[in-house]
Amino acid sequence: MPNKEFIKNKINFIQQELGVLAEYSAFSLQEIVSDYLKHTLVERVLERIINDALDINQHIIVESNQGAPNDYKETFVALSKMDIFTAEFAAEISKSVGLRNILAHNYHKLDEEIFYNSIKNCLTDYTKYCDYILRFIDL
Repeated sequence: MPNKEFIKNKINFIQQELGVLAEYSAFSLQEIVSDYLKHTLVERVLERIINDALDINQHIIVESNQGAPNDYKETFVALSKMDIFTAEFAAEISKSVGLRNILAHNYHKLDEEIFYNSIKNCLTDYTKYCDYILRFIDL
């Protein structure tokens, strides 16, 4: 049985970080990429939001005795198979894992336009994600 308090705390943190990210969504691409502090803050906030969602995903999967996914993207697919959200939503939000990996591990040079567009994508996707997860734990 998933720990509702653990999940609610993580959701609260994600929602707080989404509030911070929303403040930066008003800046232009140039304003974000040309300002080291803005760019770094947005990078870190995006990474923290995605990491907390992954923590929630893994917690739900483990505590629900589901098979362990092979990677982070599959944690979203696993939740869709548990009817927490749709497969279409899982496919969309799981794209953020690629961004998280680039930010966390510096795998490639960051495409600044994709990075900038990820602000709005994250605000949309992770707001929905929080709603889905809160609905799930209130069942």
